[in-house]
Amino acid sequence: MKVRLFCETPLAVGRSVMLPDAPAHHARDVLRLEVGDEVVLLNGLGSEYQARLTLVSRRLVEAEVVSCAERDAESPFAITVVQSLATGDKMDWVVEKAVELGAACVIPVIAERSVLRLNTERAARRVAHWQAIARAACEQCGRNRLALVAPVTSLDAYLATVKGAAGLKLMLSPVADVPFRNIPAPAHDTAIHLLIGPEAGLSDAEEAQARAAGFEGVTLGPRVMRTETAAPAALAAIHGRWGDF
Repeated sequence: MKVRLFCETPLAVGRSVMLPDAPAHHARDVLRLEVGDEVVLLNGLGSEYQARLTLVSRRLVEAEVVSCAERDAESPFAITVVQSLATGDKMDWVVEKAVELGAACVIPVIAERSVLRLNTERAARRVAHWQAIARAACEQCGRNRLALVAPVTSLDAYLATVKGAAGLKLMLSPVADVPFRNIPAPAHDTAIHLLIGPEAGLSDAEEAQARAAGFEGVTLGPRVMRTETAAPAALAAIHGRWGDF
């Protein structure tokens, strides 16, 4: 499989482009690519462009676009993972695996029992870091559209924005009465929101608030999953039952 690089610059067949700093660094310093090597450039809009490197220097990497192809690798659902902030590298794991499993967006939220707390500056740095992980995951797994990591927000603020919105809203809870297998299959292109609590779970008040916003509590079985396991498990279940697995 050819190297895939997101290149957020206009791309067209027959045009030579200078790669932005991040993909240029990856091509030159990490992968050690040379002039003549072939790569796939992605603009995040669904197309993939076959290109050939024409310049590799200490400061610049240039590629000539030779062809364009359309290839759809997106989930049949518009899935948003609403992940309560988790400690350590758990958020890195969630973002990477959620993107590999087809999530279109990850929204990090601060819940009542979230241990990790971020001020505005740290939150912005973490989101930039998670967005880079999402970009790398899209490159690796063959997606042509860039998954988004939204700014960190409070769970209250998030629930206020989706209250009354259409779509399927599922809240993963080990004490829920409804097993995932009992949820009716949604139509393709349905917006699906998956709400995941922090290490200690959502509080009773937060679960009630989520239900008031249209979320249904569901369980993935009798075993209690860690916060970083819940979203990948739910995404796999969605695609296994209703999607493209």
